[in-house]
Amino acid sequence: MKHKITIEYCPKCNWMMRAAWLAQELLVTFEEEIELMSLKPSPSSGSFIISVEDTIVFDRKTYGGFAEPKVIKQLIRDFIAPDKNLGHSDKK
Repeated sequence: MKHKITIEYCPKCNWMMRAAWLAQELLVTFEEEIELMSLKPSPSSGSFIISVEDTIVFDRKTYGGFAEPKVIKQLIRDFIAPDKNLGHSDKK
C-alpha cells in the first residue's frame, strides 16, 4: 500500500523551504511507499505538521521544536514501513 504524506507549514515563518527539503528527503527514502507528497501552507502561525493520510505523525508544537531529519524518517518509517532499514539514519 502506498501512502499520502502532507507537510503543513507556516508560510509566515518562511518554512516553505524547510518543508520542501524535508519532502525531498522523504521521497528519496520512501520512494516505494509514497503515492503522494504534498506541501500545504497553514493558516495557523508556527505550524509544522507531518501527516500520513489523516494521522499526525509529527507536530512541531507538540514535539517542542523541529526534529532532526533522521527522527522524522524514523517516525514515518514506524508508521508506513516498520520493517524498512534506514541504514545510517536508523536507531541503534
